[in-house]
Amino acid sequence: MGWLGGVFDSVQQWLFESVLQPLMFSTGLASLLENGYEASGWLLVGLLQLVVIVAVIGPMQRWWPVEQINDRATIRTDILYTLIHRLGLFRLALFFTVDPLADSLFGALRVAGVSTFQLDGLWPGVTDISWVSLLLYLVVFDFVDYWIHRGQHHFEWWWRLHSLHHAQQQMTMWSDNRNHLLDDLLRDVILVTVAQLIGVAPGQFIAIVAITQLSESFQHANVRLWFGQVGERLWISPRFHRRHHSIGIGHETVKPSAEATSGQATTPPRVVLGGHNFGVLLPWWDMLMGTANFEKRFDPTGVRDQVEPGPDGRVRDYGAGFWSQQWRGVLRLLGKA
Repeated sequence: MGWLGGVFDSVQQWLFESVLQPLMFSTGLASLLENGYEASGWLLVGLLQLVVIVAVIGPMQRWWPVEQINDRATIRTDILYTLIHRLGLFRLALFFTVDPLADSLFGALRVAGVSTFQLDGLWPGVTDISWVSLLLYLVVFDFVDYWIHRGQHHFEWWWRLHSLHHAQQQMTMWSDNRNHLLDDLLRDVILVTVAQLIGVAPGQFIAIVAITQLSESFQHANVRLWFGQVGERLWISPRFHRRHHSIGIGHETVKPSAEATSGQATTPPRVVLGGHNFGVLLPWWDMLMGTANFEKRFDPTGVRDQVEPGPDGRVRDYGAGFWSQQWRGVLRLLGKA
């Protein structure tokens, strides 16, 4: 691990000095060189992720596909989402908007004598070992991510944004970042706040995000693959996550009618927001909370109101391109689409 870190640091230094630093001097951003160095880390991680996605996951999709791709245009849009996120463009926007507010808030708290909790200090000599603290942080962030995901499927207003992610009926390795930007903003604000509260170092935060993103790209891949009875319960597989995207499974929960609970069913059960398989890296939280679905099936993906009329008698349009999808998400949030 040490030599890998050294290689990464050397390449990051070269990328910063050869590309970003001259660019920042020429654009009058020399006062932000420290932030530019951090940005070079995000950029390098993103480039490495793209290499793995294309060189490793791509061939798997060709060898063991769940379904044939018949809508290339929607895949091209997903690629655009991936490039925006993995090459740091979304984080650049956060840097100029959200990050200064977070830094001011936590700076004021420290001045007031309110210190943040250092999670890696729980067991000196053990939890402060770099790989141990990284595993610890991964588990904590995955637990937080599980509940964020539950919220996206529980609150109607949040689902109106998050449903864009589920509206992809041609899931591939590019589908992970297909989200409404407001949805991404909410999630990132929560995760950055948690990172500040538990004392995650910037380098470790980048590593956590990189591991999570790469795993999510694999989970969304068009690959007919599962990890076996034991492996499925250790790490989330493409099969496990595809159940989450399956029409009528991933974002719906059937609630029995009041009459059914009393043994006198006269009305059909209600279908409400909810679903299964909300975990991001680990299926443990779904297993603990009773939301895991381990059926070995590979069903069609999408949102029910795309394929059959909703309560208003219409089939919903989620948009065909990036800006169309973003705009229609705003309209859904306002109750106008």
